[in-house]
Amino acid sequence: MGTLLWKLGENNKAEELYNMLLNEASNENDESYCYHYLGVIKYNLGQHNEAIKFHQKSLDIKEKTLPPNDPDLAASYNNIGAVYDNMGEYLKALSSYERALEIQKIALPPNHPSLAGSYNNIGAVYHNMGEYSKALSSYERALEILKIALPPNHPDLASSYGNIGTVYSNMGEYSKALLSYERALEIFKLALPPNHPDLASSYNNIGNVYYNMGDYSKALSSYERALEIQKIALPPNHPDLAGSYGNIGSVYDNMGEYSKALSSYERSLEIKKIALPPNHPSMATSYNNIGSVYDEMGEYSKALSSHERSLEIKKIALPPNHPDLASSYNNIGMVYYNMGEYSKALSSFERSLEIRKIALPPNHPDLAGSYEGIGIVYNKMGEYSKALSSYERSLEIKKIALTPNHPSLAASYLNIGSMYTNMGEYSKALSSYERSLEIHKIALPPNHPSMATSYNNIGSVYYHMREYSKALTYYEKALDIDKKVLPPNHPSMATSYNNIGLVYDNMGEYSKALSYFEKAQDIWKKSLPSNHPHIALLKRNIDNVKKKMSLFFFLNEKIN
Repeated sequence: MGTLLWKLGENNKAEELYNMLLNEASNENDESYCYHYLGVIKYNLGQHNEAIKFHQKSLDIKEKTLPPNDPDLAASYNNIGAVYDNMGEYLKALSSYERALEIQKIALPPNHPSLAGSYNNIGAVYHNMGEYSKALSSYERALEILKIALPPNHPDLASSYGNIGTVYSNMGEYSKALLSYERALEIFKLALPPNHPDLASSYNNIGNVYYNMGDYSKALSSYERALEIQKIALPPNHPDLAGSYGNIGSVYDNMGEYSKALSSYERSLEIKKIALPPNHPSMATSYNNIGSVYDEMGEYSKALSSHERSLEIKKIALPPNHPDLASSYNNIGMVYYNMGEYSKALSSFERSLEIRKIALPPNHPDLAGSYEGIGIVYNKMGEYSKALSSYERSLEIKKIALTPNHPSLAASYLNIGSMYTNMGEYSKALSSYERSLEIHKIALPPNHPSMATSYNNIGSVYYHMREYSKALTYYEKALDIDKKVLPPNHPSMATSYNNIGLVYDNMGEYSKALSYFEKAQDIWKKSLPSNHPHIALLKRNIDNVKKKMSLFFFLNEKIN
């Protein structure tokens, strides 16, 4: 009954039941059993220190009553490792998982499925540490064992394929990730009932790959299929439904459909408020997502409020140097950056970097993100040598941590190009932007939105160099991609229209310029709040070009 309640997400009822059983326990083995499940429940509730305490009590009893290499001891070490992993204490997690594996190697046959479980756990820690090759090696060892030990369509093989897919996804190898996830889904479809929650997990994973590939319609379709299954299989306020609503929100966010994104994120938060304790780390994720939408909408005070609420929860729920706190400081830094409060932005990005230096290996990709944040602030402040230093440190880390054509490297070259543009060093800017475009062409589908970003950036350099025909070519390439992959009122479309308008304005083709400015204005008025700076910018552009048109007609009349 307790296990059923826990699986249904009824953690508080399950906890009550196991506490009752603990009080009635007649021997140490029963106590150990209860302590184990209380640890699992506390883990699900995000109460990590309590979870460690109960798992340790269970382990202490087992060490007194069982032989030194009993498999049950390994299970306890695995449980403790899982909690440390979620706490961001990766070395402690690795130590616990490796101890579990040592015991299993002595106690069990060489291809026992439990060894695969430990290899999967170790792979998960390496994955969180950003050591993707080690993670892949561990996950593949787990899969090898399971292929020998289990029937070909056992659900555990699907889970292993899913783990491997996640590593490939983070490495930017999306086609390999998709193959692994689809293999997992095939197995689940053969092995499980049609509405089993594990199928929903596979659809969510496949959706994540399509999301990263910029194929938002396929991502949305996969996420919605996951949600359909979960609505049938799970209670209405199960935390897994909140996860699917969060995924759907992220697609709408990237599609520029901010009201739909906000609605999905808020539905996710409502479920978590019912299903989870008030300071569960997952609540912080929801507040972070909502804050990101408000940031993109230009509603910076609301964005800041949401990100600060997220940070408050993490400070209560997590250790002081957990990597997730660094993410919150990064998000807060971005809001301050967008608000033009650069000293506050810098302070937040630097706090993020401090935490990540303590919590993560020296070449973890997340450190690169903090250096990038610091770089964009210095770039905006005109401190270009400091900006370049930060951008180059970020790029160094990515070159070590990621594959040579990972999309994240393209982002670094974009940042460096932006800085050179601001410095007026257009040839260097062009070189950086073209390197970014090369990577995008290798790593991403031909119509990925990031390709449009690269074309826009190259166009901006030619615009600054007053090579307007070349600028126009690249801006139009960007617009073509946007039209293919984005909704008609996506803010990025307006950016492309505005850029083309500026080129025609400078070429003296004022009627064409006005047409493009007005298209941009129509989109931003529909997709952004009325007080967003972009709308004011468009109004200035339109007013300026109308004045030029009036002057042009006036002079023509005078001449005639």
